[in-house]
Order: sequence, then structure tokens, then C-alpha cells
Amino acid sequence: MNIGDVADRAGLPPKTIRYYEDIGLVTPHRGANGYRAFTETDVHKLAFLARARTLGFTIEDCRTLLALYEDESRASAEVKHIAEEHLAQIDEKLRQLQQMRDTLAHLVHACHGDDRPDCPILSDLANTEAGRSGR
Repeated sequence: MNIGDVADRAGLPPKTIRYYEDIGLVTPHRGANGYRAFTETDVHKLAFLARARTLGFTIEDCRTLLALYEDESRASAEVKHIAEEHLAQIDEKLRQLQQMRDTLAHLVHACHGDDRPDCPILSDLANTEAGRSGR
């Protein structure tokens, strides 16, 4: 199977597939002509990687998860640990985003948005102390 067929089936652009090959996540066979020859296993691995990346796992997490997936003697506790760490990172990002949203909502509410030059939004952005404290 060529890279175009694999890209369609795995839901990844050919450029991403080439990148995954460059970093060793997949290793398609090379024919005598030098072209990549992908197998069903390669398609499955690439679809696995696409789904993992969609969930926000890092490339290194994907490498580890793929190795665990291929290891039939794996302990699911290892997989769960990786997923729990990732979930904690997502929760932290959500907390930070909520904090940013709350601050910005407060500033938007405080700004009159009229013809006057004074603007609490610009004042806050110019105030380095407020920027460090979050408000």
C-alpha cells in the first residue's frame, strides 16, 4: 500500500506519516524502487497514533503507548498511569484557562466601551503586577 492510501485509511496527512517514520514510530518496508510499502499493521499503528494525538498525548507518550499496545505481557497499570498523568495535565490547563477567562470577563465587564480614553483592559495589560497575580 502506498503512502496516499495509508493516509486516507489512517486519517493522517502523508507529511505526518513521513514524520512518524523519521522519528521511528512506524517503519514501513521499502521496495527495491525505494518507495514505502505499508502493511495493514502499519495502517493500524498509524490510526492508533492519530487517535492518541487527537486525545492530546505527546509524541513520547504515543511512543510509550504504542510499545505497551504491542507488548502482550504489559500491565494495564502502566497504561493507566500515563493516561492519568495526561488527564491531570488537561485538568491543569482547564483550570488555567478558566482563570484567564474569569480575569478577562472581569476586565470586559469593567470597561465602559465608550468614547472615553480610560480603559481597564489596557490598564491591566500595562500593569505588570496585575499580570503576575492573575488580576
